[in-house]
Amino acid sequence: MTDINTDSMVVTENMDLSGSDTPFDLSTYLSQKKELVEAALDAAITVTYPEKIYESMRYSLMAGGKRLRPTLCLATCELLGGTVEMAMPTACALEMIHTMSLIHDDLPAMDNDDYRRGKLTNHKVYGDDIAILAGDGLLSYAFEFVATQTQGVPPERVLQVIGRLGRAVGATGLVGGQVVDIASEGLSDVSEETLTFIHTHKTGALLEACVVCGAILAGANETDLERLSRYAKNIGLAFQIVDDILDITAPSEQLGKTAGKDLEAQKATYPSLWGLEKSRAKAEQLVEEAKAELAAFGYGGKALAAIADFITYRSH
Repeated sequence: MTDINTDSMVVTENMDLSGSDTPFDLSTYLSQKKELVEAALDAAITVTYPEKIYESMRYSLMAGGKRLRPTLCLATCELLGGTVEMAMPTACALEMIHTMSLIHDDLPAMDNDDYRRGKLTNHKVYGDDIAILAGDGLLSYAFEFVATQTQGVPPERVLQVIGRLGRAVGATGLVGGQVVDIASEGLSDVSEETLTFIHTHKTGALLEACVVCGAILAGANETDLERLSRYAKNIGLAFQIVDDILDITAPSEQLGKTAGKDLEAQKATYPSLWGLEKSRAKAEQLVEEAKAELAAFGYGGKALAAIADFITYRSH
């Protein structure tokens, strides 16, 4: 197992990422990447006429958060010899897509939440109509941003990234998972297979795209793409299991959103299916399997390994 100091998030890799015993300072790494991403996002959208829609888009996009998805994209690209600069437009696009999903997920017709990241949700500030349009604006701009801002990458790789993003966010990914999630609310006989479908599509598909798109931009071969795809699928499912656990165990102030919403909405979750202890054990198992996929990259995979551990030990 990896030893984690959860206060400083300094991670000592005991798994076989051979080449160094130097502790990896995840806290500093995440902070540095977040600062770069925040600056790029801030520059990506300026307020112009009609001001309200751009203000609404920026309100949610710049509301903070861990910026885990863009960081995964940057880390994977760097792992395979790419640069932050060549991956940043895609990293920003991933955060725009993620933000869109949060805005729409919080709407009264969906999860009907009043708070996100400790702030009033978009529709509570701008109204349902503008919130819907803000999500639409972020989604469409994400693809434009990749197509027009990516530099130093062969066009065929950019096209592959655009295709991956479309698949991750559409009916084959996030949208499809959300549909099955809605259909499963209030049902007492939701199977493990259905629950896994919901989470691998609603949450996991975009997380997988973060990793795979970073790899594509760097010119990864098929073997590395498959390894990294398996890594991402495992951390994606672990991420959602931990989310389900935190919805039960963490207070709203810690989560930055209303706690207990899954229980109130009678949503199918892993704790409701397995219980808390088995859910925690499953998340840890998935993370260990994810890290095993990184062994071939040696010590270079330290950032992705540390992020995998962070997913299971995070508090919000």
